[in-house]
Amino acid sequence: MKTAVSTKGQIVLPAEIRRQDDIEPGQEFEIERIDRGEYRLVRRSPPKNYGLVDWLLACPEKGFFVPIESESTDTL
Repeated sequence: MKTAVSTKGQIVLPAEIRRQDDIEPGQEFEIERIDRGEYRLVRRSPPKNYGLVDWLLACPEKGFFVPIESESTDTL
């Protein structure tokens, strides 16, 4: 694949790569210069529990929670 540097110094990752690796806008990367003209790009780890709220909100829609039979605690 091929890409170019913009006038602002930005490099666009091709859509195919973004789809394959689930890269979304705003994700951060480390860049390392290996040698002249050779670089390494590594996605930084997302913050702890990143996406947890979205996952929890989606749970009822996916049927993860099922009502169970239980005894009443009203008499305790």
